[in-house]
Amino acid sequence: MLPLFVQFAILLISIAVLVKSADYFTDSAEKIGLYLGVPSFIIGITIVSVGTSLPELFTSIEAVMNNNSQIVIGDVVGSNIANILLVLGLSFVISKNLQLTYDITKVDIPMLAASAFFLFICSINMQFTFLDGILSILALFIYILYALSSDKNEFIKLKDKKTYTKISIKVPLMLIISAVAIDFSSKYAVLSIINISKLLNIGTEIIAASVVAIGTSLPELSVSISAARKGNIEISVGNIVGSNIFNTFGVMGIASLFGTLTITKDMLYMGIPVMIFATLMFIFSIQKKTITRWEGWMFIVFYLLFLAKLFNLD
Repeated sequence: MLPLFVQFAILLISIAVLVKSADYFTDSAEKIGLYLGVPSFIIGITIVSVGTSLPELFTSIEAVMNNNSQIVIGDVVGSNIANILLVLGLSFVISKNLQLTYDITKVDIPMLAASAFFLFICSINMQFTFLDGILSILALFIYILYALSSDKNEFIKLKDKKTYTKISIKVPLMLIISAVAIDFSSKYAVLSIINISKLLNIGTEIIAASVVAIGTSLPELSVSISAARKGNIEISVGNIVGSNIFNTFGVMGIASLFGTLTITKDMLYMGIPVMIFATLMFIFSIQKKTITRWEGWMFIVFYLLFLAKLFNLD
């Protein structure tokens, strides 16, 4: 087996390729959709929302195929925690505008809370089964139908009137190349996680919930930070809400179709409760529709505390 530092290098490179490939894949798919005349909002809530979660999805499927399904729960829970406490925390700290105007408390926020508690209930028996996956996908389908029927397109702005009358052969070619790159990089990411966990004698889900979770949350971080700098805090919030719902219902649901997912004690007794706590913190913060930078800093502090507890650094 290769030395630890080499395994970490492989993991970081794999995540970097995975994230960048997902970005190219999403961009190419968006251009093809616009060329075919698909409305930009529909592209937004399908291709873009799913695109930012492609790293989590592909690493999870690869983990199940390698009989290391415990990586899935670590990646999903870790990513959801990172999205709220780290990504939104940083977004709140740097945003020029912390005033929310669009009301997401009617369906989006209840759906976010429901997804977190749904995962907890499904995980009580230490397994996420095929039936749990079917119900998850059904819940995601209901949420997508709601999104398609609503007028909340300010959450995902894709240059609304942009269309393509011609499209280069490079676009579908890049779609294929990026898909292949996603597949290969996810395989190497999972293999390096397994090797690192063996060398450090810690659970693969711990690596997944920390290093991998941060790495696969980079698309959400990029979108949210960019929006926050421009004062579009609602895009940051909407991006995270949609991503977390897709992670819980979509990634867990789709991955479970390839085999029953193992839920470890670390995730059941610490990871999932922290995810629920972070979700409730977020919900309480946006109730008044005015967020403060101090809340952003507090989110970041709690994320650092989570990492410390995850690795027993106290």
